[in-house]
Amino acid sequence: MTNPPRRTVRSSLGAAIATIVLLTLSPLAAPSPVRAVEAGRAGERVVTTTAAALAALPVAAETPDGYDRDLFRHWIDADGDGCDTRDEVLIVENRSSSMTVGSGCALDDGRWRSWYDAVVTTDPSTFDIDHLVPLAEAWASGARSWSAQRRQDFANDLGDARALVAVTASSNRSKSDRDPAEWLPAKHRCRYTAWWLAVKSRWSLAIDSAERDALTALVDRCGSRRLAYRPASSSNS
Repeated sequence: MTNPPRRTVRSSLGAAIATIVLLTLSPLAAPSPVRAVEAGRAGERVVTTTAAALAALPVAAETPDGYDRDLFRHWIDADGDGCDTRDEVLIVENRSSSMTVGSGCALDDGRWRSWYDAVVTTDPSTFDIDHLVPLAEAWASGARSWSAQRRQDFANDLGDARALVAVTASSNRSKSDRDPAEWLPAKHRCRYTAWWLAVKSRWSLAIDSAERDALTALVDRCGSRRLAYRPASSSNS
């Protein structure tokens, strides 16, 4: 049997990730209000700062009761190309110009770097795909009231490169379902803070008081940074 042709992935990191990193690395002199569009309007880009995004998030006690990972269906092959969400993240985050995608979405000659702990691998099976905002955290912060479709959309969010990240299994399991009040990566904590705020804002999720206090300290330490995101569609909420 003849295998389907292999396609070569030429870019290292996806353009979306490069753009997001640039948007979150430069501190601003002072926080500025959300501009361009009203926050919460699905599909339209919101341009704000980390300080303003934090201030805009609702603060509420978490409600973890009833959480089950199976309530968030993943990993799906949304476009039917043979590569599921996990594969798609690995393809986007590949850092090798010689990586190929073969039959069954086999990824060969790739290279990945876990920015949580600066570990590099050429074997994607050693990395996990982390939900930056964990599924259990999302459930306790508002997703318990969502439809099954919206929870699936969250669990497979390829619309924002900050939502799903390829990291070492050890760092992912160390993090588990903890928020920034309980866990932070060994590296790039300011980036992690900004990305956490972006994902929570994109999906209109609440923060609890301990999470708010930890994020406030982190934003103060890192300096308020420009933050852009598109609110997720609320059509199936």
